[in-house]
Amino acid sequence: MFEYELHKVNRDELLREAAAQRLVGEARRARRRTADRTTDGRVSHLRDLRDLFARAA
Repeated sequence: MFEYELHKVNRDELLREAAAQRLVGEARRARRRTADRTTDGRVSHLRDLRDLFARAA
């Protein structure tokens, strides 16, 4: 009986961990979708910044 109780505790822990990982994945996907929709925001690459400013003499 004790082994069965340990199995249930382990199973419940694994289910909680899987749910937390799914939540993290959903949040990452939501951030990517939001970032793709916005045109203004972070500069994606340093070369984009170089084009904005004139070179110093």
